[in-house]
Amino acid sequence: MKKIILAALAIIAFSTITKAQGFHLGVKGGANMNKIEGQSFKDGFNFGYQLGGFMEIDFNKKIGIQPEILFSQTNTKVGNGFQDIYDGIGSAITGDEVTLNYLNIPVLLRINAGKLLTFQVGPQYSILVNDKENLLENGANAFKKGDFAAVAGAQINLGTLKVYVRYNIGLSNINDIDNKDKWKNQQLQFGVGLRIL
Repeated sequence: MKKIILAALAIIAFSTITKAQGFHLGVKGGANMNKIEGQSFKDGFNFGYQLGGFMEIDFNKKIGIQPEILFSQTNTKVGNGFQDIYDGIGSAITGDEVTLNYLNIPVLLRINAGKLLTFQVGPQYSILVNDKENLLENGANAFKKGDFAAVAGAQINLGTLKVYVRYNIGLSNINDIDNKDKWKNQQLQFGVGLRIL
């Protein structure tokens, strides 16, 4: 499934590049403020980071797309609800930190409101590359390996330097144990990008 999604994204990107009026590559990085919605985790945002690259593919001066590949860290803490819901199968202790590392692949519509400001909106698929192994006593996976999200944000363009803020809201239930408690990622991202080509 992962290979099919990545291949489809590559084909879409290649076909749009050939029709694009402008094409640029860049690198980016920044901070994440994230939480996992659900009774099993403490409410409130925790810091993480993101780092990766992006493409800007402009169809005209107003509209384009921006595919990205980002390594992104999600941090949260186990709440009281985890032991209440999963009594007997969990080894996590209230307050334990949970770190999930994702490979995020957003494909964003770029709407240029002038040279200085760009709005971005679109879907994102995330692949879990590692998770908290000891959340469950038997070592089974607690988190699903894939996550879909909706992304919306804005970017200030200062020549080759980009300053952005965006909000990612998870659409998938990432709980791989059962459906007793729905877990959904939420993330606020701040960062800077540098166009290198």
